[in-house]
Amino acid sequence: MLVWRFKGGIHPPTKKLAKDSKIENLKPSKTYSLFVAQNSGNPPKLIVQVGSEVKTGQKIAEADGFVSVPLHSPVTGKVIEIKKEKHPVTGRPADIVVIERTSDDEWVKLSAKPYTEYTPEEIKKRVAEAGIVGLGGATFPTHVKLSPSKKVDTVILNGAECEPYLTIDQRMMVEYAEEICKGGIAIAKSVGATKIFVGIEENKPDAIESMKKAGSAFGIEVVVLPTKYPQGSEKHLIYAITKKQVPSGGLPMDVGVVVDNVSTARAIYRALEFGEPLIERGLTLTGEGVKNQKNVFARIGTPISDLLDYAEVTSESGRVILGGPMTGVAVESIQMGISKGTSGITVLPEEIVKKPAETNCIRCYRCVEACPTQLEPYLLYKMFKKKMFNEMKEAHLMDCIECGSCAYVCPANIDHVKAFKTAKLVVRTLGRR
Repeated sequence: MLVWRFKGGIHPPTKKLAKDSKIENLKPSKTYSLFVAQNSGNPPKLIVQVGSEVKTGQKIAEADGFVSVPLHSPVTGKVIEIKKEKHPVTGRPADIVVIERTSDDEWVKLSAKPYTEYTPEEIKKRVAEAGIVGLGGATFPTHVKLSPSKKVDTVILNGAECEPYLTIDQRMMVEYAEEICKGGIAIAKSVGATKIFVGIEENKPDAIESMKKAGSAFGIEVVVLPTKYPQGSEKHLIYAITKKQVPSGGLPMDVGVVVDNVSTARAIYRALEFGEPLIERGLTLTGEGVKNQKNVFARIGTPISDLLDYAEVTSESGRVILGGPMTGVAVESIQMGISKGTSGITVLPEEIVKKPAETNCIRCYRCVEACPTQLEPYLLYKMFKKKMFNEMKEAHLMDCIECGSCAYVCPANIDHVKAFKTAKLVVRTLGRR
């Protein structure tokens, strides 16, 4: 298959330090700290209180509307605290449930049957009941993706994993290729698609081989993609594989496509076949400050400190980032629990991550050349400084995918992404008035 290169993008060092580390199961923690808001859209509503006894997989928060998913207890234990702390992504106070583990797992699972026996509507319902969101990091409720308002004929499983350092999707494809393929079949059935592709960057030969071997039995085609950041962006992945271009302000379904991360596909299969709600996820423990590079399965809410201890990371090792260095966020407290969207924990020495002071834009246009969505970041930033939010919207601010390519190449050390995230929030707020 002919693979099309997209305009823009960058080539940061890939640093896949944990690519040969098999996925290990993290031992249980003493306590688990769960943000109630773990999906984009409406956060679920708590249905437990301090003192409530809970079992593994038991629902502790109900979905609040269609664009919302429930939250389940990761362990058998007792709710010992409900509090508010600053959310690392939004920066706003958010509810946290703290659960103390009191015994081995006593499971509350969903009903199960062979994944091939579910109807399309049953698949969507089960995905919603299991609290599944996009595990690539976006955390958009997956059942909403599986309910397109337009005809879909193609499913793309995203195994590009272009973010530097992160390798959990690569290891998932190497170790759980068949389960990913079965999840892909279920996704296609739910939306009525007839074609399934897996997009994988060429720097993951072991994952390519594994997925080709497993996919051949299911009629799933593997597409090898050029290694370029941000190749894993939905719109760029769709263009690379189908040459269909999602319109400005549009969605993948506008061109007949649904895209799901490979780890999400596996979670869907596990929810169907075994009735497992989403209470754990795979993630990478990596970075220049990590002694033992690891890929692990960890329960949602596991304290970051426990994961750092497992990888033998000391407090002097550097800055702790949820995710990778391009799109991740630095954490202020390592006592915080991981969330459904935590694809990795990257630890980097301060001399690597500390940015020099911002200086004036010199209009070198490197940001324009690097932008994969053909925006003019320097101009958008100039508008931001003047609080010209309506003009930013007209200049296609909302098409920004927040990949950080502009900031990466900027000789003036301008943090475009931080500004654009703020501007998007203002535009959405103004739009709701």
